[in-house]
Amino acid sequence: MATFVLVHGGGHGGWCYKPVAQRLRAMGHEVHAPSLTGLADRRHLMSDAIDLETHITDIAELLEFEDLTAVILVGHSYGGMVITGAADRRPARVGHRVYLDAAYPRDGESLYEHAYEAIHGARQGLHEADGVELVMAPMPGMAAFFGVTDPQLGAWTDARLTAQPWACFTQKLALTNEAAMRAIPESHLVCTSTLAGRDLALLQARSQGRVWDVDTGHDLMLTEPDWVAERLDAIARL
Repeated sequence: MATFVLVHGGGHGGWCYKPVAQRLRAMGHEVHAPSLTGLADRRHLMSDAIDLETHITDIAELLEFEDLTAVILVGHSYGGMVITGAADRRPARVGHRVYLDAAYPRDGESLYEHAYEAIHGARQGLHEADGVELVMAPMPGMAAFFGVTDPQLGAWTDARLTAQPWACFTQKLALTNEAAMRAIPESHLVCTSTLAGRDLALLQARSQGRVWDVDTGHDLMLTEPDWVAERLDAIARL
């Protein structure tokens, strides 16, 4: 069976993978779903020093200290920035990269540049707390922004969302070992609604056709956990 490291997106935490992690573990897989520094159960570590590189280091060091190899590294949304950087830092420990309706950045690109329309909208909520510039301040009903429309699941999600340092979205990705990172197999699980904004020819070519889509909201790991877990299990069996 495979080892998965599931990396969440902006404003989320490892909690958002609970339904998928439960299913993968029931299939016999090992699953790690950490929260990135400053978010969710690690929100007490919030500081003005947190940026994209902090979160890349979070995952790279997890791979190192847990002595994980042949890892299937999964990133959702902003997490696509993080897994790209972590696979670049620790290519020998990563066996597959999976982009879950995620950012798919180029070297030297920030998330703000990569997904300008969506992130510029989030920027309108920019505010400061304890000297840290933050976006995505949690509020009732915010889960709907991520495509979670079920009232019970939405309330559970709203209770767990946290604000994110703005620097995570503006710091440019700096790749140091891009050839080795790109040599790692990749797959893409995306929402049908985001297909139009993606370079499908590039994704198909780099993943040898492993691009699947599902008609659901952006937080597909919450709204379609069976589908996501089944696809991840299929990738593990390649």
